[in-house]
Amino acid sequence: MPLEIRELVIKTSVNEGGQAQTTNSSSGDGSGAGDQDAIIAACVEQVLAILKEKTER
Repeated sequence: MPLEIRELVIKTSVNEGGQAQTTNSSSGDGSGAGDQDAIIAACVEQVLAILKEKTER
């Protein structure tokens, strides 16, 4: 009997210090906000590029 996965959820955490942090809350002090914006912008660009590739096929 085959197993079908209908939903896959992947959660990641990006930290500057290279140490893993297992909490789901943010620090709230605003440090690293520019870095987060840069990471988000890069991710959005990659997703849009992937979507563009799929529509060109």
